[in-house]
Order: sequence, then C-alpha cells, then structure tokens
Amino acid sequence: AVDVVFLSFDDIRENGVPADVDVIINAGDAGTAFSGGEEWLDETLVTAIRKWVYEGGGFIGVGEPTAVHHGGRFFQLADILGVDKELGYTLSTDKYFTKALDSHFITKDRTACCEFGEVKHDIYALSADTEIIEYSNNEVHMAANTYGKGRGVYIAGLPYSYVNTRILLRSMYYAAAREGDMKKWYADNIYCEVHAYPETGKYAVVNNSSKTQVSTVYDGQGNGTGMELKPCEIRWF
Repeated sequence: AVDVVFLSFDDIRENGVPADVDVIINAGDAGTAFSGGEEWLDETLVTAIRKWVYEGGGFIGVGEPTAVHHGGRFFQLADILGVDKELGYTLSTDKYFTKALDSHFITKDRTACCEFGEVKHDIYALSADTEIIEYSNNEVHMAANTYGKGRGVYIAGLPYSYVNTRILLRSMYYAAAREGDMKKWYADNIYCEVHAYPETGKYAVVNNSSKTQVSTVYDGQGNGTGMELKPCEIRWF
C-alpha cells in the first residue's frame, strides 16, 4: 500500500533525505549491513536524519536500528526512537518508565498481539515522554516518540505475518503523522487488501486467506462499505 525506495547511507550524506519520502525504516541486527554498523558514527548522516525528522519526517527502527556503541548510546538515534538498549554500562541507572499505554493508533485494530519473533532484549524507555506500546518481561518491545514535528517508532522484531503487515502499515501512517489518510483504499480486515488503479477508474478487493472474510472496505474518498469475500476471492469495482 506504499511506494518503496531504497536509500544508501551515501545517498543521504550527499543529498539529504528526498523531499517525497515520508518515512525512513532502518531494520536489522547490530553490526550488520542492514542496521548499518559504524556508518552511524558519521555526524553528517545522523545530523541530516535528525534535522529531517525534527522538521516532520518519520523514522521507524526495527530490531537494533542505528546500533553502534558510541557517546554513551547504543542506538545512535535513541533520541528519535525514545528507547535504547542496555549493554551493562548503565545498570546503575533505574529504568523508571515501564507503564504501557492502554491503546495506541499503531495497534488499535489488531486481532492478536504483534509477533516480535526473535525479540531484542534489554530495551528500555528513555523518558516519560516515550509512548510505551508493549512492555513485558521488564523490557520495551514497541514504542513511539515525538521528536520536534516528527515521530519515531521502535519495534523489537517484525517477522512476516498478517498481523505484522498491518502493524507495519499503521506504524508508517503514524510516523508520517497521516493517520487520517489511512482509511482510503483500505480494508479493516487484516486478511484483505485493496488495490486501486485510479488511471483506469477501477479497484480490486482481495481476500488473501483460504477462509471467508468479512471486511469494511474504504474507497479513495474514505467511504466504507461492508462486504463478504469468499476464500481467495478478488472482487473488482
């Protein structure tokens, strides 16, 4: 449901974040090319992203994003994400912020808890301003944070599943501060999705499951219609 581009660290260093990008996702384990490793020691890189988020951009980190131990932080953009990982250097510091919110936009319509997979451990909230969305086993697994005019979202793990696909979509709309735009070309049932082709004046509603599904489907104007879809059905409008 979104357009995806891949940006290298050099792209951002040389040209900044493109104007048509709403959300940046950095996902992976520490020390890997996916997360970035020592690339995050570059002040030009982290300054460019901080400025972009502060002015209204969205940043989503999954696993160990922006991870490299430096300057008293493990997540170099912990100030955006609102969380960091305990490495043993700050064990003398009490982690007071542990209460999760009763509800949040990102998880509002989920039918089951987000599946974190090989969850990252020892993640803690930096301050009372961090919105803790999921907290268990004495650690944060999902959180959101306001940074200037922008927002950061942290998720401890996100293996593929129907539930996680919806969690990621809602995370992107939240990080971009465009929650009101989500229910356009949208199905509220996580097993269904809408494919719109505005240039042809048509759209398709797809049931991705092998079971009958009932969903409210929203058109490009945000008008909702209830419908029942047979297993694996594609219905054109």
